[in-house]
Amino acid sequence: MEVAFGLVVLVAVAVGLAALARRFGFGEPFVLTVAGVIASYLPFVPEVDVEPELVLLGLLPPLLYTTAIRTSLVDFKPKKLSITLLSVGLVLFTAFAVGAVVYWLLPVPFAAAVAIGAVVAPPDAVAATAVARRVGMPRRIVTLLEGESLFNDATALTTLRTAIAAMAGTITLWEAGADFIAAAGGGALIGVAAALVLAFLRRRISDPVLDTSVSLLAPWLAYLPAEAVHSSGVIAVVTCGLILGYQAPRWQSAASRISEHTNWRTIAFLLESAVFLLIGLQVRHFVEDAWHSDLPHSTLLLTCAAVLVTVIVARPLWVFPSTFLAWRVEGRRLGKPKPHWTGPAVVSWAGMRGVVTLAAALLLPEDTPERATLILLAVVVVAGTLLLQGMSLPWLVRALRLRGPSHAEDLLQEANLLQQATTAGLAALEANITPETPPEVVAALRNRVTMRARSAWELLGRSESQRITPSGEYRRLRLAMLAAERDTVLTVRDAGTIDHEVLQQVMATLDIEESTIDRIAEAGETGEPLTATMTGDCTHLREAPTVQVPDTPDACGECLEEGLEWVHLRMCLDCGHVACCDSSVGRHAEKHFDTTGHPVMRSVEPGESWRWCYIDELLG
Repeated sequence: MEVAFGLVVLVAVAVGLAALARRFGFGEPFVLTVAGVIASYLPFVPEVDVEPELVLLGLLPPLLYTTAIRTSLVDFKPKKLSITLLSVGLVLFTAFAVGAVVYWLLPVPFAAAVAIGAVVAPPDAVAATAVARRVGMPRRIVTLLEGESLFNDATALTTLRTAIAAMAGTITLWEAGADFIAAAGGGALIGVAAALVLAFLRRRISDPVLDTSVSLLAPWLAYLPAEAVHSSGVIAVVTCGLILGYQAPRWQSAASRISEHTNWRTIAFLLESAVFLLIGLQVRHFVEDAWHSDLPHSTLLLTCAAVLVTVIVARPLWVFPSTFLAWRVEGRRLGKPKPHWTGPAVVSWAGMRGVVTLAAALLLPEDTPERATLILLAVVVVAGTLLLQGMSLPWLVRALRLRGPSHAEDLLQEANLLQQATTAGLAALEANITPETPPEVVAALRNRVTMRARSAWELLGRSESQRITPSGEYRRLRLAMLAAERDTVLTVRDAGTIDHEVLQQVMATLDIEESTIDRIAEAGETGEPLTATMTGDCTHLREAPTVQVPDTPDACGECLEEGLEWVHLRMCLDCGHVACCDSSVGRHAEKHFDTTGHPVMRSVEPGESWRWCYIDELLG
């Protein structure tokens, strides 16, 4: 009973503190860790002693898996060299740099010094990406940090295992290298095998509950076999997650994808919040053990400071040269510009450590010389990086003026992609119509997908008149209708005149429809130009003439003549004619194309300069 009560309190406090941190804009890892440290000194809080196996087996696999299934292989591939240099090269460089410092300052064998170096080497995925998304880092940096975090734990844990074996005097340098390669390769092969088996099973499961249940088992189905044959379970989990995350949309049902996504997001949030609170709760215990060891306090404090400085300094010493090396080998032949120094600067400072470091420290054998001190070093590195780097990273991003993801450009890309999907869907509709198909069914389907695409385009407009858009009005009215429908169903339920199963089915129908309604408010003025990266290229876009945009393109002439309202305005690049968009009742821009054959128009809404080819249906 006490254990259950303690778990409930732990999760409740972690969730509450994480919510408060988000509400007031503070870093969740830092807030949770500090709260744990403070709580550890309260008399009614029991001493928390987390077994390393609990973290490595119970927490690490699901945390890595949920990151892996959300990672894009398409974005991962162009950065594979950069990610490898960080997740393997930087970890080894940091491990041996810290090892040299510890060996110089403490009376421990070199293998033990390298072991603690491996412990503090891997940055924490949760801490870095949580700060990255909160401050709005550029996506290329977030992708790099996520890719690094997927594999650096495997490198560190494999190095730690090799160093522990060397402490026992049972392994040579060549054997250590071979063991490292075998563990990594074996983990990757087992991860591929696990992904193939799971994909084979899940292709044959149509029930979202069963499919999600199998998904929840996936991290351990990859991790446990790999660890059983002394391979890297971490690499097995990451490999399995990357493959399933990339391939699942081809065979997984929509209901299963939604269920899996929601469940894994919830699990990740709970685990991440609880993990940092646990880190703080254990700090007092580790500090007291080291303070009461035989080592002089001056030496203890000097070593802690030296290791923390080494961990922080080693990262930029590696990141800057490796960034430009990766560009020379990988980026230059792809035509990418030389990286600016601000990107590596932020990556260098995003080196916060977390739960894997503390869990790995507890794996040190009991007979390790100065074990309590070595564990304290891990605690100092975790606390120091969370405090120094975690708190100052948002300031650094703002000071360097790194531009995060543009909401306006995201909306433009989304509208373009939905337009392509709508075109494909309408083509499939025409191909599958039979003589028996009722015309009203075809019209309803065509109207439904067309409205979905138009609603995305409507979000781009930022006219000062703030006209009511068709999709916005549809959302407002349909939500009001659904609220009335739900009230009626609940009234019938309370009267007890309908079977409960029937009521549940009707409620589920209403809930599903409401969940599909886009509630995103229309984008307001962002103050930045809406010039999308070229997403398509055709002869018409390349050869489109340049037409001077009127200073005040504030009217659609045809709408004024017909007494209609327009939503947003577009301009023909051949003749400069200004007309209303497809979401407007008149749709005069499209009619102008049908009449004249002029293929390219552009937006003339304030701050927008994107173009659209009617013939090839490409955005430029």
